[in-house]
Amino acid sequence: MNLKRVVVTGIGALTPIGNTAPEFWKGLSNGVSGAAPITRFDASLFKTQFACEVKNFDIEQFIDRKEARKMDPFTQFAMVAADEAMVDSGLDLEKIDKSRAGVIWGSGIGGLRTFQDEVTAFALGDGTPRFNPFFIPKMIADISAGFISIKYGFRGPNFVTVSACASATNALIDAFNYIRLGKADIFISGGSEAAVTEAGIGGFNAMKALSQRNDSPETASRPFDKDRDGFVLGEGAGALILEEYEFAKARGARIYAELVGGGMTADANHITAPHPEGLGASSVMKIALEDANISPEAIDYVNVHGTSTPLGDVSETKAIETVFGEHAYKMNISSTKSMTGHLLGAAGAIEAIACIYAINNSLVPPTINHFTDDESFDKRLNLTFNTAQKREINYALSNTFGFGGHNCSVIFKKYN
Repeated sequence: MNLKRVVVTGIGALTPIGNTAPEFWKGLSNGVSGAAPITRFDASLFKTQFACEVKNFDIEQFIDRKEARKMDPFTQFAMVAADEAMVDSGLDLEKIDKSRAGVIWGSGIGGLRTFQDEVTAFALGDGTPRFNPFFIPKMIADISAGFISIKYGFRGPNFVTVSACASATNALIDAFNYIRLGKADIFISGGSEAAVTEAGIGGFNAMKALSQRNDSPETASRPFDKDRDGFVLGEGAGALILEEYEFAKARGARIYAELVGGGMTADANHITAPHPEGLGASSVMKIALEDANISPEAIDYVNVHGTSTPLGDVSETKAIETVFGEHAYKMNISSTKSMTGHLLGAAGAIEAIACIYAINNSLVPPTINHFTDDESFDKRLNLTFNTAQKREINYALSNTFGFGGHNCSVIFKKYN
């Protein structure tokens, strides 16, 4: 069968370096770090005392207080990003078939703040089971997609993907496939996460996953640097409006880019560590390239998973060299997590948006915080250290990998 084409017509972002998509891109292109001491709670007794928090955010500027109280922060973030993307798309809700419009969202954890607060309150009580009636609806990950669909009346496919840090990219691929198979015309897709909590920081600290560079938070996320010591936890949301190409064209939509390929694999290796040779990572990029029907040489920019962990950064660059061969040294590669921190289940959405902006602005956002070369990485790789670089980008590939061995890659193409 002939697969339909899928394009991006709207974007929205709520991130540690900008509370709208344009602000996010400004932060990326200028190499701004979103890391700072934690304000959500007293972190003085924690091994890691900083994170990449969303800043100057008041949900009541967007949603009525009574309605907002029914939502965990991860859902609040989702609603704000989705609304920006919908406004940006210019979709007229009165002129679309809402049974062919859906929501596929991603979140790795869901309502962690709600779960933590409710269980803590019970544990500190006298044993009487007093729980908020919204406890379960606020906590479950799928409620984000539910709230978005209710707001816009979208009655098409509606669910949330959970594949740890690959969740949002998983969601984009699912939406992509529904549209190109002719099952829907429009999707709001992306991801959100709000795990900067005592349980989130404490849990990742116990795994030794987070940087502990408390003396210099703004430089703590340093992918590919010799002295990297773990990732920096981030929070926020990213939303994309995906439409079938002919549908978007007929309504005169502005088209940011075309989504042309996606891949999903598993490492089947370890619950947290990546495959040492990047086996799952290399296979997922190959699948995405085959799905897009392009050669490796077509890719101009790779937005890597690049979390700033000792093992992950090495295995991903090995995978890139395996897939791209000599072309690996002709591409630009960068990790925007050096600026945003790691947004877990939302990472794939904001990094897809970073790729789309890079394509449209012919500018590769940098990998900031590079101080010391690591001999583990081939110096011929252009890791776009510290300063954004101008270049024509016709195809950009974005990688997201998750605990459990989940791997996802998506490829965006410049729209002409």
